[in-house]
Amino acid sequence: MPALAHKLSVIGLSPVTVGLLAVSVFLFLGTAAAILLPRLRAGTGFEDLGPRMVSWWVMIALLTGALALGWRGTALLFAGVSFLALREFLSLAPARREDRLVIGVAYLAIPISYIFIFNNIYLFYLVFIPVYVFLGLPFLMAGLGQPRGYLASTSAFHWALVTCVYNIGFIPLLMRVPHWDAPQAGAVGLVFLLLAATEANDVFQYVCGKLFGRRRITPAISPNKTWEGFLGGWLLTTGLILLAGPALTPLRGVGLWTVALSLPLAGFAGDVTFSAIKRDLGVKDTSGLIPGHGGILDRIDSLTFTAPLYFHLLAYFSLATY
Repeated sequence: MPALAHKLSVIGLSPVTVGLLAVSVFLFLGTAAAILLPRLRAGTGFEDLGPRMVSWWVMIALLTGALALGWRGTALLFAGVSFLALREFLSLAPARREDRLVIGVAYLAIPISYIFIFNNIYLFYLVFIPVYVFLGLPFLMAGLGQPRGYLASTSAFHWALVTCVYNIGFIPLLMRVPHWDAPQAGAVGLVFLLLAATEANDVFQYVCGKLFGRRRITPAISPNKTWEGFLGGWLLTTGLILLAGPALTPLRGVGLWTVALSLPLAGFAGDVTFSAIKRDLGVKDTSGLIPGHGGILDRIDSLTFTAPLYFHLLAYFSLATY
């Protein structure tokens, strides 16, 4: 496996190109399944595959374009994702009339955070939201003089900013890794593995759950989640990371196995956590922005948990940059 990247370069293919070709194959297979399965197994829940696949084609095209443009294009794309996700969260979370000013200030965290990314100021990025915004927003809210619902509101704002902005920002930060620190496939390879593994885990869980699911794992939170879907997704995603990781990243040995085993668990945790939030708010989807998927938050819920974990495991085991 360590020689896979070299073998691909010999025949003129980069690991990321091979990965994109593999994704395209799965998209074509998924599109064929979206056409055939509703006819072959009517009434079994496969009717939503069609809109899902159309949305997948659009999302993959946007991601591919952003990655092709380099770290600037990727940062701009995920800044937009952070904005849309934060807007969805704040539109759903209960807010007091007094919080309107605070909502405006919360949005300012996005351009400030991405300024740190554009200037590659990692240390400032690392503490801005979890320390200074964490302290500053509650102080501002206290200054508004309304103690009713204060603790719940400050908690909701902090949760929204950490998940929608801070955690997602680790993706464009990975794009700032120089090629010498990840010679296998560069920064693009690091990000590609994260995105591919996170989304593949969701797909594997969905498919395994549809085909084999019997025992519900969190019936009060997400009734469609099953042990069969969870375990199938975990095993398949672990295998995918072990297979593709050496060609796309400098991960080896214990580091590779740690990422392979933990990333699918983090993705599942993100999915279930956001399902609990939606249950609490009484909504099925965070919006209807993405046909077949719901909102931006419905699509990146797993990524809000996997991105920071993956970033810090890479930094610990493999990267000198961070």
